[in-house]
Amino acid sequence: MSDEGQNIAAELRRVAEEAHPEALRGGVAAAAPPPLRARQTPPSTPEPPPEPVPAPPDPAAVNAGWRAEAPRPPGVAGLVHRVFERIVGPRLEAQRAFNARLVQLHNETLRYLDQRFAATQRHYDRALDRHGRRMDEIDERHLILQEELVAHVHDLVKRIDLVLAEGERGRLSLEFALRDLRNRLARLEERLPRG
Repeated sequence: MSDEGQNIAAELRRVAEEAHPEALRGGVAAAAPPPLRARQTPPSTPEPPPEPVPAPPDPAAVNAGWRAEAPRPPGVAGLVHRVFERIVGPRLEAQRAFNARLVQLHNETLRYLDQRFAATQRHYDRALDRHGRRMDEIDERHLILQEELVAHVHDLVKRIDLVLAEGERGRLSLEFALRDLRNRLARLEERLPRG
């Protein structure tokens, strides 16, 4: 065997001894692979309570006072007020109708925003749930691959141990055969006549 081959064999023996010291000493039967560790989840820190949702604006005051009318004064002022109302009445009625529609618009806008925020929250909850399930599936696949990789490495170590043991036996048998051949050659040389 060349020096390079011997160096490689020695390095392989050293690596195998580090992995399984009893494998080379006790033959090919390597120890069982160490048990796989269960997936450890990091310690969970308690989540802070969710921030309170701000209260929606209360439209009660606007709904109650949308007419914006002052009480009629008594006496002569009340008479002037009624005359003035007849003159400017159609304009005031148009303003009241506009105010009523504006209050309705505000109420509908508040209702729409509440529904929209609730729908957005449901959408994000579903998206986060899907993402969490996918991450769990990815973690599970990684754990399976890790187990397969560890089993494969243990199988490789067993094979290397077997090859090294067979190589060691082969080397020993070759050394024995070479020693035997030297002895036979020495006996043959002794029988040969000198000269």
